[in-house]
Amino acid sequence: MSLSAKNKYYLKRILPFGIIWLSIAALIMWSQYAVNPEQTDIIESDVPLTPSIVIFASISIFIVGCIVGCIEVFIVNKLFIRQSFPKKIIGKLFLYTIVLSVLVLILYLLAASIVSNESMFSEKIWNEYVEFFSSITHISTWIQLLFSLLASLLYAEVSENLGQNILYNFFTGRYHKPVDENRIFMFVDMKDSTTIAEKLGHKTYFKLLRDYYRSFSDAILKNYGEVYQYVGDEIVITWKLDKSLKNNRCVECFFDMKTALQKQQKNFEKKYDTIPDFKAALHFGQVTTGEIGALKKDIFFTGDVLNTTSRILGLTSALQEDFLLSEPLSRKLKLSEAFTLKDLGAKGLKGKSKSIKVFAVHEAAKASLKSTAYEV
Repeated sequence: MSLSAKNKYYLKRILPFGIIWLSIAALIMWSQYAVNPEQTDIIESDVPLTPSIVIFASISIFIVGCIVGCIEVFIVNKLFIRQSFPKKIIGKLFLYTIVLSVLVLILYLLAASIVSNESMFSEKIWNEYVEFFSSITHISTWIQLLFSLLASLLYAEVSENLGQNILYNFFTGRYHKPVDENRIFMFVDMKDSTTIAEKLGHKTYFKLLRDYYRSFSDAILKNYGEVYQYVGDEIVITWKLDKSLKNNRCVECFFDMKTALQKQQKNFEKKYDTIPDFKAALHFGQVTTGEIGALKKDIFFTGDVLNTTSRILGLTSALQEDFLLSEPLSRKLKLSEAFTLKDLGAKGLKGKSKSIKVFAVHEAAKASLKSTAYEV
């Protein structure tokens, strides 16, 4: 059974925790073995590095890292989402110290039980733990845990701020050399944003934008979209062409975003006394993708498709349509009966010598209702 796009996204966020923790633990175990390969200078409370213990420790550390990742992604990160970076790190370290204290106790008892072949609840095992608790080994264990925790939290913060797949692409060098790709772009723009901003003031408007963007997250993830840029009240979402065409994800994404925003209408009305809405445009074409920047590195797309998509978005107000797509893209898509296309003819685009045919996209049920209302 294949994982959903949302589950794959969470898996990509959680697995680095386990990998970081395992990598640091492996480095420390190797250094301990390199210093004392014969295991001659260990104290009684230490657990010797036998093959079974190395395997047990590696699996345990990886699992603990993944557990921390799950707690971070699903619980703790939400608690600190509005805090500054220093407060986030200090607060999270405090919470995780409590959780890890319990895990260290359980894992030590299990490891000691494996070595001595006795029950982890036996008096001998507990006496060893008491001795371990006051030993230098315990201190070094905590240094390792806190370093692993800090490294994984920093990775998570940087990854979240850079955006989906960006840090991964930098590490793998995927776009170190520019590559040509066929991509679909969706430009999404909030309606009447200037009026809303004037009404709310810049501080409250910023809070609205944050909630507005957050409401789209699940819809974008569900349809495998990648957020390329937030530009004021505009979002640029992109897909590789083959990924987007499967199940019409780029079209489904728009309507899933609409549904998500509608579910938050009461919250927006209560908090901001306004209900935001948006319009969007879709187009595809070849872009050159690569790392760019001297003072700040970024993954950058360049190609005529971005300019054209932006110009198509500019037609939405004049044509009184919320969702437009280009005729070349319409030929690539295989839309189901759930959607209808309305031919709006060839339109001239600002700054472009050639016109382009555009279509309005409607959900079939709603289009049917509009048609019936018109006939009446």
